[in-house]
Amino acid sequence: MFFFFVGGLEQQATRVLKSGAGRCVACGSRADLVEYDKVLKLFFVPVWRWPGRAPLMHCGGCGLFFPPPSASFPPPPPPPPRMKAEPHGMRCGSCDRAVEPEFSFCPFCGAAL
Repeated sequence: MFFFFVGGLEQQATRVLKSGAGRCVACGSRADLVEYDKVLKLFFVPVWRWPGRAPLMHCGGCGLFFPPPSASFPPPPPPPPRMKAEPHGMRCGSCDRAVEPEFSFCPFCGAAL
């Protein structure tokens, strides 16, 4: 017995909150700030609909949904400390212990050198 599922999950814009609020990140055309619903479709027929969490930007040209530019993302983590050069060898930038210059990782703390 074979079972084929022809369905999928789709986002549909329900209400425009602000027209022309920004530009699309993919195609560069005008994008609107919208409220949206997530829709489960079975054989291309909507079966279940529930509201999305937060408003999204929606491009009418390519149909892409993406977060608004004012959405705050956490800053990237700082780069790991690098090795410090010394006259008689190298020091780990993380634990400040002396290591051999040919090492790629600190044998004491495991940080990349």
